[in-house]
Amino acid sequence: MRRAAATPAPDATSARAAAPAERAGPPGRAAPARRGDGATAGHGAASRAAATPSPDATPPPDATPARAAAPRHPAPAEHPATPEHPAPPGRAAARPHVVAVAVTDATPTFELAVPCEVFGLDRADLVDPWYELRLCAAEPGPLRTAAGLGVPTTYGLDDLVEADTVIVAACARPAQLAPPPGLLAAVRKAHESGRRIVSICSGVYVLAAAGLLSGRRATTHWMSAADFAHRFPDVDLDPTALYVEDGSIFTSAGTGSAIDLCLHLVRRDHGAAVANEVARRMVVPPHREGGQTQYARLPARPRAGGGGGLAPVLQWARERLHEPLTVAGLAAAAHMSERTFARRFRDELGTTPLQWVLQERVRLAQELLETTDDPVESVARRTGFGTAPNLRHHFRRLTSVSPQTYRQVFRSRAVPRSVPPGALPTAPWE
Repeated sequence: MRRAAATPAPDATSARAAAPAERAGPPGRAAPARRGDGATAGHGAASRAAATPSPDATPPPDATPARAAAPRHPAPAEHPATPEHPAPPGRAAARPHVVAVAVTDATPTFELAVPCEVFGLDRADLVDPWYELRLCAAEPGPLRTAAGLGVPTTYGLDDLVEADTVIVAACARPAQLAPPPGLLAAVRKAHESGRRIVSICSGVYVLAAAGLLSGRRATTHWMSAADFAHRFPDVDLDPTALYVEDGSIFTSAGTGSAIDLCLHLVRRDHGAAVANEVARRMVVPPHREGGQTQYARLPARPRAGGGGGLAPVLQWARERLHEPLTVAGLAAAAHMSERTFARRFRDELGTTPLQWVLQERVRLAQELLETTDDPVESVARRTGFGTAPNLRHHFRRLTSVSPQTYRQVFRSRAVPRSVPPGALPTAPWE
């Protein structure tokens, strides 16, 4: 059921978003209702009331086609029908992928803002249509974040069940210990219907209480790991991972790892080039593997005149992936001994230098396969693999598919093919 939007204070909007254009829904399904000035409900202007859809806008019970679980490599999205690009005869225009975020009272602000930033801003210059974000009230309102910002939840739990991706945002302690019964039922129903289920930080408590994580791998913030493991011993908890993917269920650790998981979802849906461009606009690292460690020992304080952290040498290496890269060379660029560098690298990134280089080379290969017509042999040279067989071996080992299959799946995405990798268009508002 729909809920009237709570009116926040003028500065209470926790995440901004550009209003997506109206798009036609698939046959037999009503187009999603729009609120206020036409922006997608749950983001946009700071205050708007929920519009009541007309009775004839409600589809019959059997009108909504059943959806299967999202495939690992989803089919290419169609270009929306326009006067210049009409839809093929007998085929409906593409609709946006709906991301619904369950909001409970006193939710941590940052963890709620991240999905709003990634999925709520209209990035139709990258993929058209982009996602449609819906903030869904998981309990009676008005709802506010932990910092006191009002959350305009103009959608309810019925809308949560119907979304393509369901995200349970981080919860305050009361909601962790006693999740709203309606939210538990909605999450179970969404999972049974094949929706993609995601939790951010302590939102994993809701998924576990709903019975979705029994026998599955999951993660949460390391500070909650002991408590969670005690309450849900049937969950295979990894207390160090940034995020965990187990079938159609995704869980993330706290704060910054919410960005990693949301970008991972974009990467699965639209490819590495799109996810990397979103990361560039957000000024965050393009890709951190889910298995990287959440926490590490504090590195030794750098000597006077020395650089702090590994960011400079990581950027130096990314610019030279086509060249031979060794631990000795990386350590020299970081002005450290090989032993110290290897130890610092594992402490800060949770992996070895050479494994990180391999992951970065595969990531670059993904981007080149998506955005260029270069043959596999050329991609192998540009990414430092040297030969096509070497590229195919490592690419399949890390992605489970061949370079050619990956290209066939993602080349039809909406990334402009005339734009070279790393130079995708920047939206004027970012």
